[in-house]
Amino acid sequence: MQVLISDANILIDLEEGLLIDKIFELPFVFKIPDVLFEEELSEQHHHLIALGLQLGELTGESLIKVFALIEQYPQPSRNDCLALALAKQENCPLITGDKNLRKAAETEEVQVYGTLWLVECLVQHSIINKLQAHSAYERMEQYGRRLPWPEAHQRINNL
Repeated sequence: MQVLISDANILIDLEEGLLIDKIFELPFVFKIPDVLFEEELSEQHHHLIALGLQLGELTGESLIKVFALIEQYPQPSRNDCLALALAKQENCPLITGDKNLRKAAETEEVQVYGTLWLVECLVQHSIINKLQAHSAYERMEQYGRRLPWPEAHQRINNL
């Protein structure tokens, strides 16, 4: 199964859209750096582990790469750089909605996907329907999540 490395904001988007349990029905393994999980998600989102989120541990070499990434890319947070380093270490795609992390990942030649792609996957795999996708986007928007809303809805309509 394809492994996808996640940052925190994607998981929060999906949680706000009431889709978080649904993504674990996709044919992917979702991983997040263990340090990022502990610092940003464990307190309010500890249930993600029971749903299937896996914790990834960086090797010593990858931790050194994190410091290089932090120096090279000042805009993504340290925890975002942990996610990027784990994606590089595992040689798999990164899922993020953070534009600065996306740019850094593209520069580092790491394949990047986002919330829209995941929601589209849910529809394409018949886990949710188009109406449920639109409703999820509406909830995300109500909770202040930042996505390109007209594009998001249009992409669902085009499926």
